[in-house]
Parts: sequence; structure tokens; C-alpha cells
Amino acid sequence: MKVNSYLFLNKLGLKKAFLPLILALLFANSVIGQSSRGNYNFLGFEQKPYYFGITLGYNSSDFKVFHSRNFILNDSIFTAQPLAGPGFNLGIVSDLKIGQYFDFRFLPTLSFAERNLGFASSRENRPPYSRKVESVFVELPFHIRYKSAPHNDMRMFVVAGIKYAFDVASDSRARQADTQIKIAPTDFSFEYGAGVQLFFPYFIFSPEIKISHGINNVLIFNGDLEESNVIEKVLSSGITFSLHFEG
Repeated sequence: MKVNSYLFLNKLGLKKAFLPLILALLFANSVIGQSSRGNYNFLGFEQKPYYFGITLGYNSSDFKVFHSRNFILNDSIFTAQPLAGPGFNLGIVSDLKIGQYFDFRFLPTLSFAERNLGFASSRENRPPYSRKVESVFVELPFHIRYKSAPHNDMRMFVVAGIKYAFDVASDSRARQADTQIKIAPTDFSFEYGAGVQLFFPYFIFSPEIKISHGINNVLIFNGDLEESNVIEKVLSSGITFSLHFEG
């Protein structure tokens, strides 16, 4: 039952990440539904070749775990799984227009994240346990955004790009105990997502949701550690809901 509770909390954390997006879209629908004026606010921003802003976000981060051959052969650890944890983001938006429908975006961000690895052992009197990885990332995402035609001061968009992240609070070196799994402080990810732009007289409000997939192995292997031996590689993953205020 304890192992199943880990899985339930992990799934619940991902579902909660979608709740702010649903609320923001309901708010957007209410605002747009009350206005049939056309694209008057949009026209005020259309002439700008670039603009800046701030971004606030909630993230739910975890790992994608690939088991090694030793996972099948070992007789003590029978579960090694990722567990999602909450976090939040604070960053700066830099947007450069490329034609009518494309943007190049650079969003340097400070991200506070929590990720966990859960284990269950067959040893007597040892309950399921987890390795918590609390991180403070300096993230440098580079995105290309494609936008739809505007309608009533609103338009949809999709976004994709790459992200470099460095954990400034990493304990993978001397501060980390030798009895714990070590996670590398540097990570590269591929990101994609979607959102909506709402044009107001003095700013653009853009709720956005992104999914991130790590592309490099962040596990620092330790052959003397039982938990490390049952894992071949670990990739980061996560989902982020952001509120952009631009202008």
C-alpha cells in the first residue's frame, strides 16, 4: 500500500499542474466573451519589433528512470521510481518578432524545484523510502513561438525550444553524503507547449503550459551504492504553468 501511495501522489502532483491553466483559460474566456470590440489593443502592440516582461510559474518536476540489468538480478530493491515534487519559477521575458506569426524568445529564469526518487526494499523492517533532490536552477531557455491570427484581442500560440539549466544549490560534490544517489548539476532539455495571448491596453497577459524532457543522463554513478547500481540512467522531466506579463 505504501508503494501505491507513492504512485498516487506522483500522479496527483502532475494533475495539479493543469489546474492553474484551466482557471486561467476560464478567466480568458470570460474576458474575451465580454468584449466584441475587435483587435484594438492588439494593434497597439503589433508595431513593436520586440518587448520585455516578467514571468511567474508553478512547476511539477520529476525524473524518468531507466533500470539497469542489476535491477532484475538484485534481491533487495524491487522498486525504483520517480516521485514528482512542486516548485515555482521567476524570470524575465525577452521577445523578438520574426515576421507576422513567429517570435524568438529568451527567458532567463530562477527555478526552485523538488524531485524525488522512491525505493522499496525487500529487507525486513525497512519501509519504502525516497531520495529528495531540492534544486535552485538558473535556467536559460531559447524558444521559437508560432502565433495564430488575432481575434477579439486574443490569439493562441505554440512554443518549442531547448533549455540549459544549472543547479546552483547542487549537493553532488563534497556536501552530499556518500550514501546518497548523486545527481549532476547541469542539464539540457527539450521543451514544448502552448498558451494564449490576451491583449490589454498596457500589457499582454499570456498563460502558458510547457512540458520539458531532459536529453542527458543526470545520474552520477556510484558503484558502491546499491540504489545507484539498479539504475542505468536518469533523465529530468517536468511540467510548468507560467503567467507572462509582457509589453
